[in-house]
Amino acid sequence: MEIAQDHLDKPDIGAAASAGSLLSLIATGRAQSRSELIDRTGLSRTTVTQRLNALIALGLVDEAAKTLPSGGRPTKMLQLNTGFGVILAADIGESILRTAVTSLEPSILAESTCTIDLRGGPLPVLERVASQFRALLERIGRPPEDLLGAGLCLPAPVDFKAGRVFGPSILTGWDNFDIRSWLGTELGAPVIVENDVNLMTLSESRRFWPDVEQLLYIKAGTGIGSGIIADGRLYRGAQGAAGDIGHIQLNSDNPPLCRCGKLGCVEARAAGWALARDLRAKGFEAQNARDIVALVQDNQPEAIRCVREAGRVLGEVTADVVSVLNPSLIVIGGTLSGVEDHLLAGVRQLVLERSLPLATRELRIVRAKSDGSAGILGAAQLAIDTILHPDAIESVIVKHARIAAR
Repeated sequence: MEIAQDHLDKPDIGAAASAGSLLSLIATGRAQSRSELIDRTGLSRTTVTQRLNALIALGLVDEAAKTLPSGGRPTKMLQLNTGFGVILAADIGESILRTAVTSLEPSILAESTCTIDLRGGPLPVLERVASQFRALLERIGRPPEDLLGAGLCLPAPVDFKAGRVFGPSILTGWDNFDIRSWLGTELGAPVIVENDVNLMTLSESRRFWPDVEQLLYIKAGTGIGSGIIADGRLYRGAQGAAGDIGHIQLNSDNPPLCRCGKLGCVEARAAGWALARDLRAKGFEAQNARDIVALVQDNQPEAIRCVREAGRVLGEVTADVVSVLNPSLIVIGGTLSGVEDHLLAGVRQLVLERSLPLATRELRIVRAKSDGSAGILGAAQLAIDTILHPDAIESVIVKHARIAAR
């Protein structure tokens, strides 16, 4: 039965407001047709039709021309209209701030980069973030009302539930500052805050390994960290500290001092800053992970030796993680992964030597496919996941409906 077009042009705001579960199913791809919505929600055909028509009339959902095989007559495919709103994302680095505005896919619509100084505490940096965000929205001609949410990628331990930095990090003075509330007030939209490694893990997983449910991502760059995908979901642990392999301490004589203040951490042996420290002691010009990669690419034997040893250190701690988590895929990212052969060889060697055959029988260890956009796309993806979650999506619908009704 065909629905009159003039009926679809007049959105039923009440029906749309109660259609959160339908929109969430469509947005996540768990339902792609009207019949699938009926099956997954248990709602009647009449109710699903009423609510879905309201979502279509509001421009939140499209019925695409593409069809799905349904065993009978072709069925129109439902999909989220990824252009009805936008997401803002920021990747705060040690000296560089990268900001972007994205669609709901997410794909980057516009971006900007500027230098920052973290030593002044959170407010100057967050004010710069807010300023860059407003400029991006203006650049693409989208009003503030189109903003659905924002995500921040931070180079520090983050209490995700509280939206705050916690513990020692390069973000001096950020501890317990309510980032989420301050920036949310500035933007007039919900804000999520997460550490960089978790967001890189999320982006890598969704974009390149969507069918891998047990994945370990290791970032080997200026610092060392890891993110965990367990049963297809980002695993944070009780307080968001899961995956902090960089500060696992390995026993040895004369353990090196880590920048966290402890002795013998993995990071103090294998991170970019630690390798640069060791090479400077031998007379090389090296300040960070990028300098290490450049020296290796110039075939400097001492740099190659340092990276190979870093690979073995990473392999030692990774073998322990494999024994606990039993991932099917390990992805190595970060700046140091640019010297893939030297770094990954050590990881593979130690993992195979120290883990049980059952855990390594089908285990793959590969270099990350993500580029430098992983952190910012991960921040956008997490913001999208948060606002389109069944518990939050109703407010998105109501806000959009009120704008449409003006």
